[in-house]
Amino acid sequence: MTSPLKVGLLGFGYASATFHAPLIAAVPGLQLTAISSSRAHDVHAAWPGVAVCDTPESLIARPDIDLVVVATPNNTHAPLAALALRAGKHVVVDKPFTLNVQEARDLIVLAKQQARLLSVFHNRRWDGDFLSLQAVLNSATLGRIVHVESHFDRYRPVVPQRWRDSGEPGSGLWYDLGPHLLDQALQLFGPPQTLSLDWARQRDHSRADDWFHALLHYGDMRVVLHASALTAHVAPRFTVHGTEGSLVKWGLDTQEAALKAGQRPPLADWGVDPEPLRLTLSDAQQHLSESTQMGMPGDYTRYYAGIRDAVQGGAANPVPAEEALWVMELIELGQRSATEGRRMAVALRSEV
Repeated sequence: MTSPLKVGLLGFGYASATFHAPLIAAVPGLQLTAISSSRAHDVHAAWPGVAVCDTPESLIARPDIDLVVVATPNNTHAPLAALALRAGKHVVVDKPFTLNVQEARDLIVLAKQQARLLSVFHNRRWDGDFLSLQAVLNSATLGRIVHVESHFDRYRPVVPQRWRDSGEPGSGLWYDLGPHLLDQALQLFGPPQTLSLDWARQRDHSRADDWFHALLHYGDMRVVLHASALTAHVAPRFTVHGTEGSLVKWGLDTQEAALKAGQRPPLADWGVDPEPLRLTLSDAQQHLSESTQMGMPGDYTRYYAGIRDAVQGGAANPVPAEEALWVMELIELGQRSATEGRRMAVALRSEV
């Protein structure tokens, strides 16, 4: 029997406590062994029996740790991932991968030199609504797709005191939600020909962008990626128009809310979304009919199961670092577009 991979988690903020720790613990073959945090009491209260290290460096130095998960502030991702790789650990980095393209490329080179797995936690590839949309697009039910909108809207009018809203490098909504929406677009359609981004600080006392609107050009198809922190009445999560019909999906994937509420997979109804896909389809006579279709359940544990299988059995990396590099290229290109006020040509490169 293969011994479980011993996992060390760097940081115990929102991402670690809500996502990484419960998901790691839920996957057979992974053992949450140590967490680095200055809040040892909080860690022990949530995860009795898991060791607490005072610093990320002391956790990385532990000889029993096989896999290090970097879920610290964005500006520490690259140096901590590099330290873990040099220590001979496999590494998962929370999104965004790094602050910039050069940091991402350097980490990929280092991982290859160390012969270690390097992956990025683009967990929303396993959102139920995204998986359902992917299946509908693969079925060609809507015909040729001409317009897609992917919204991630919230109502958070008060700016919280946290690093994500600090105005420091790597903060703001484009770095927070942009990687999710860009990664999903790349999975569905590949790289666009051009990208343009508009962003703004709309909340009182905001120090970082809290609204963005990105437009991706794919020939005659347009893909809109939009996020806001000041949307009391949200738009549909997905809106898709094709030559044979349209699809609308309301509401976010349910897994984050379940995890925040303290639920942990596996559960019988884990990832089940009560909000159906709403389809409007045309027949041969161009008569329109409306129907609903329940979506597929989401399952973020599939990411960590994929990590386990990649390390222990040589399976494919569920999110190769090269694919996360594409996202970082689009993040940087979007920043240039917003700063210079122009549409940018896209030429993604996975070679390092």
